[in-house]
Amino acid sequence: MLSLENSRRLLAIYQAMADAARANDWDRLGELGRQGDELRRQAAASQGTPAPGEEVDLAATIRRILELDGEIRTHAEPAYESTRKLLSGAVQHRNVRNAYGSLGG
Repeated sequence: MLSLENSRRLLAIYQAMADAARANDWDRLGELGRQGDELRRQAAASQGTPAPGEEVDLAATIRRILELDGEIRTHAEPAYESTRKLLSGAVQHRNVRNAYGSLGG
């Protein structure tokens, strides 16, 4: 269960991820993403329910995390697509070279 404390920690990670995405700092974004993944795994493994009165704050924090996630994706997806095309082109070039390279002499 995601506690309010852990949701706030996760929000801080997502805020840093958004900053990294805006700055095109993909290494930092990946590192922070791994930290967020670990925190989510820990939260999923924990038991319990939010304390009385925390539900509203928890919901607001989760909404903000989702907003930041959308922003991060708007920065990261074009870079991901560009990298995917670059890698795809390199693989295709290697395959053509392997198939027809010996014909060139």
